[in-house]
Amino acid sequence: MKKLALGGLLACSLLAACNQQKTTDNPATETGAAADVKDLATLFANYWEEQAKLFPLSTTMQGDNRYNDQLPNDQTKAFRDSLQDFYQRYLTQLGTFDRGQLSENDKISYDIFRYDLQTRLDGLKLNIVVGDSYPGDWRIPFTQFGGLPIALGQFGSGQGAQPLLTAKDYDNWLSRVHGFPVWADSAISNFRRGMKDGVVLPKTLVEKMIPQMRDLVVTDPAKSLFYGPVTLFPKDMAAADKQRLTTAYKQAISRDLAPTYKKLADFLQNEYLPKTRATTGSSALPTGAAQYAHLVKQWTTTDKTPAEIYQTGLNEVKRIRTEMERVKAQAGFKGDLPAFFQYLKTDPKFMPYKTPGEVIGAFKKIQTRIDPNLKKMFGRTPKTGFEIRQTEAFRAASASAEYNQGTPDGSRPGIFYIPILDAATFNTTSGMESLFLHEAIPGHHYQISLQQENESLPKFRRFAWYGAMGEGWALYTESLGKELGLYTDPYQYMGALGDEIHRAIRLVVDVGMHTKNMTREQAIKYMMDNEAINEQGATAEIERYMAIPGQALSYKVGALKIRELREKYAKELGAGASGVLREKYPRQNGEHFNLSNFHDELLKDGVMPLSVLESKMDSWATQQK
Repeated sequence: MKKLALGGLLACSLLAACNQQKTTDNPATETGAAADVKDLATLFANYWEEQAKLFPLSTTMQGDNRYNDQLPNDQTKAFRDSLQDFYQRYLTQLGTFDRGQLSENDKISYDIFRYDLQTRLDGLKLNIVVGDSYPGDWRIPFTQFGGLPIALGQFGSGQGAQPLLTAKDYDNWLSRVHGFPVWADSAISNFRRGMKDGVVLPKTLVEKMIPQMRDLVVTDPAKSLFYGPVTLFPKDMAAADKQRLTTAYKQAISRDLAPTYKKLADFLQNEYLPKTRATTGSSALPTGAAQYAHLVKQWTTTDKTPAEIYQTGLNEVKRIRTEMERVKAQAGFKGDLPAFFQYLKTDPKFMPYKTPGEVIGAFKKIQTRIDPNLKKMFGRTPKTGFEIRQTEAFRAASASAEYNQGTPDGSRPGIFYIPILDAATFNTTSGMESLFLHEAIPGHHYQISLQQENESLPKFRRFAWYGAMGEGWALYTESLGKELGLYTDPYQYMGALGDEIHRAIRLVVDVGMHTKNMTREQAIKYMMDNEAINEQGATAEIERYMAIPGQALSYKVGALKIRELREKYAKELGAGASGVLREKYPRQNGEHFNLSNFHDELLKDGVMPLSVLESKMDSWATQQK
């Protein structure tokens, strides 16, 4: 998954933190300030500038360094009220434009902008706020899977998005750190409000959160994750600055960071844990059913009901299991499918690595293998650099493989993170090839980089994220494996099928847990019964869906729509040079469908709600004729 870019929300808000005090003296925040805007481009530009100040952490993620010193408090009622005003003002102003008089591209912008603002406003009515990492009820400020306490470690390690090239950069980070204690006090207050209202996390999730906080508590500042930047001082930094900043970092760790993480850990351990719930899903919460229905719509950008999505999941699990049975027979395995899963999980020949470096090297070889065929399937490729890294140790136990976007100017590459707890147990049949296609190339790295690099888009679209299209695209790219020269033996293909069924299983267990009283344990068992995943992996996945309801639905819903569009246009236009499609849809009415052109068109305008995407692509297909 793309860690910092999630469905139905602008990416600028995903590490969102809001500083009400900072925004009150900004003229653009005054009610009605946008009333005199005469053109859509100016409206979008004004919106982008205002939100950049509201969400400075995400602004840093995009390579805009104007607010790198700010870590405001997004945990207050004043913040939530300001969001209500902010979104409503721009939605009202958008309504003054006649959509019918706009250009085709502006119509797309109009539709996306209206959809996004209305979705945010609808969420606020249900206490759902764009928080510091994921949207959710403000009475649950963070979870084991995401939130500011975790994101802060990524920013402050010296290896993340926070620039640390000059003394001023280091001072900027210190300024951010000083805001963390206030944020944490407000977060604890919100957790307490949730305890009062009966809106609390499941116990099993909180048990994961406590050691995460404890791991960042140190008595020796030099042993802190946050001391990393001191060990990475630029060589040309003045000696006096190095000495001053070393002292300042030690003080910040000792006075601000370590005590705050200890306070959070102690609160979770002593006060919150006893009040947590034994239930699993959202339906156990007072307004959980309504919240989940909203999150399903938000993440999938469709009007599909949870029940419809659940049935789609059951159907897809059945279809993919049938293909798995075929591959099992091809591999010559004599036992049943669960036995084949166990074989794939445990046979030593599938665990050949000894060091994390060997695992990283294996992923790099995948990149080399697909490169020749990529050129045939994509006319546009990113300028942004790309790297593969091991996930930081402090969060690896609860992390999935993920992609963190680079900056449009190339100053920071896109990064594919791999959690490697024990290289000796890293399994080659776990879907390494499909994982690379999804998280790296041509999945998230291509889609996000091309979007960010497209300067013809308004910034709210250049840096937007809708999981249904973004994660849907990444999952769709897994299906390109054979066309890219991968999945050449049954075990690798089985890994790809394992990844595909994994996304289908999500439709069943996510909806099942949050609407059908499926328990955590039942969901873990269903996952293990239908794919080659060990209990540790299944548990981490299921607990992720418990923490961020609805997010896991976006992958399969989006991928099915993209595949549907590809086959629809191939059938309408003639398969052309698109390889396997020629067998299904031979030449007819001339050959107008070109897979590379389809991919380029799909990606060039960035992510958008699926209904907007289909309308755009239908127009493209008409032009091809």
